[in-house]
Amino acid sequence: MTGELRELSIESRLLRDNPLGDPSRRPLYVYLPPQYRRAQERRFPSIYVLQGMTGQLDMWRNRTAFRRHPLELYDQLFSDPTVPPAILVFVDCWTSLGGSQFLDSPGTGRYHSYLCDEVVPAVDLAFRTLADRDHRGVAGKSSGGYGAMVTPLLRPDLFSGLASHAGDALFEYCYLPEFPQTVRVLRDHYAGSFRQFWEDFRARPGQSLPTDHTLINSYCMAACYSAQEDGTPELPFSEATGEMRPAVWDRWLEWDPVRLAASRPGAARELKAVYLDGGRSDEFHLEVGAVAFRAALERLGVQGIRLELFEGGHAGIEYRYPIGIRHLAEAFSRDL
Repeated sequence: MTGELRELSIESRLLRDNPLGDPSRRPLYVYLPPQYRRAQERRFPSIYVLQGMTGQLDMWRNRTAFRRHPLELYDQLFSDPTVPPAILVFVDCWTSLGGSQFLDSPGTGRYHSYLCDEVVPAVDLAFRTLADRDHRGVAGKSSGGYGAMVTPLLRPDLFSGLASHAGDALFEYCYLPEFPQTVRVLRDHYAGSFRQFWEDFRARPGQSLPTDHTLINSYCMAACYSAQEDGTPELPFSEATGEMRPAVWDRWLEWDPVRLAASRPGAARELKAVYLDGGRSDEFHLEVGAVAFRAALERLGVQGIRLELFEGGHAGIEYRYPIGIRHLAEAFSRDL
């Protein structure tokens, strides 16, 4: 590795006593480009990198045969002298339900506030960042791509750019198809009960059945988007009949990046760099969501959005990640 990877941890006040009892001490990886060591007085843009659903921080080192893992891909990127350097911050917002969508929710915990109000200040204090929104962005894939899309809309004071690879968007296409599948599996194997599913799931090797991910995803998204005040996830459909619960579904739709952009036009117009992509055969139709998100931003007057559709599905697209990171690094270096 030509750059340096620092492995740290943060004791979070905001995640203490979270409703799932998940750890409040969280690991944090910080990648420093080669120039960080060479130019001791220089400050650098920072890009916060978010993982997809079920992602945990040490999985950034997961290797597929004949391919570099993401940390190696990022190091290769910043070893190129034509690429402007940036600090990468790898954030852990995992939960025991599989994820948090990087939001604050009574069902999971205050993960959006953790990212914005604890991780960002800690990184700016410990490393030579350019500690302002114009030089700070967020990137991710799948649920991490969702976090990348919504975080600058929620906190435009902190983030001015995003890179989303197959991020969750246009919820009627990416989530609705899983609802009848969830109802069917609950009916046939768990007496219509998520409680019975979780008891079975916790008693065997994780995700050992092909239907596990669908059930986990439906339940976890409900915990993130539509939990009751006591933390109980409220599903947007009846587990017994599959009938939609429109009021709950509307709560989900408020968090759809396509709708969220329209509801926060001022924040959207402050974006200075946007990169979006998705595979043309993405199993969750997330490339359709990327196109819709671009259209929503363009209707608000956001300029210079880069959208790429490529041949491929949802998995095995880690080779795309450096493209989005480079797009942000170049945008943040133009005024330096």
